[in-house]
Amino acid sequence: MTLATLDRKANLEGMEYRRRHHAGGPASHHEFADAPRGFHRPVLVREVLQNLNLTPQGVYLDATLGEGGHALQLLDATSPDGRVLGLDRDPRSLDQAIRRLSPYGQRFTGVKANYTEMVDICRAHGIEQADGVLMDLGFSSRQIEEPGYGFSFQGDEPLDMRYDPEQDLTAEEIVNSYPQDELAGIIYRYGEERRSRAIARAIVRNRPVNTTQQLAQVVAANMGPVRRSGRPGIHPATRTFQALRIAVNGELDHLETGLDEAIKILATQARLVVISYHSLEDRIVKSALGREAAECICPPGLPQCVCGHQPRIKNVNRRVIKPSSQETEDNPRSRSARMRVAQRL
Repeated sequence: MTLATLDRKANLEGMEYRRRHHAGGPASHHEFADAPRGFHRPVLVREVLQNLNLTPQGVYLDATLGEGGHALQLLDATSPDGRVLGLDRDPRSLDQAIRRLSPYGQRFTGVKANYTEMVDICRAHGIEQADGVLMDLGFSSRQIEEPGYGFSFQGDEPLDMRYDPEQDLTAEEIVNSYPQDELAGIIYRYGEERRSRAIARAIVRNRPVNTTQQLAQVVAANMGPVRRSGRPGIHPATRTFQALRIAVNGELDHLETGLDEAIKILATQARLVVISYHSLEDRIVKSALGREAAECICPPGLPQCVCGHQPRIKNVNRRVIKPSSQETEDNPRSRSARMRVAQRL
């Protein structure tokens, strides 16, 4: 599909959805331009569809299904026979996606799973090789806005931050039981917060800290004037909340394994598309894909190659793909998205 074709598809689908919606008729499956109220708006949809090199009979893996926004577009673009297997750790998002995509029948399957298990999950569903894999590493607007997750300080709720409510570790446990130095390390490493030690001291001094607003207030009170005079709209506790969410869910620990699993399941010439939202994720993605595309991974300085490494992929785009100015204007939450594409050799 050319960019012009995708643009025409987006415009027609948006017009059709608005026509049916305002006329009171049944909503179209197509939600490229206008996501219905209550659903997260997927980012870089046009670029995802273009770079996955979709075919009508293809089998595709959405390794971070969310509420099914990208999966819906994959199903539409591969009609009538394309299949999508979607994985998500969050059963609440998975339930929404399964209901949303039920009109596609057996062409869609949703599974509660971590993308670190994608090879086994695919094979359990009769998929030996996938014609494309998408990993969108962001969380949804609903997870921020809906009570019960504890990701946001906009409301006041328990410090949870788990995608999977069945796992044991919560943000409350980290905040109230981890030693000060370990807590500071988490905030520095995963939040890239320079005042991590001062924040950790303040948290320990104010224990127990049990709710999101309690934590946000403790952090804000100890940030000083530097962050307060920083970029407008960025709350001083944002980096600390990011760090705790990453630590609770093991997001960076799982990412390299997930990338390796994705490469393993790809068919020859099939593509992997990864969308990240902050520098920590993007560095891991860039490094992992660069290593897998390299002819040699020996330490520098050796007189000759001894590693015997065989590249499994080639990188399709040298520079990250970013949302267009139009997309960031329409959907400000897309502004930090960065996309990388690799192709299986």
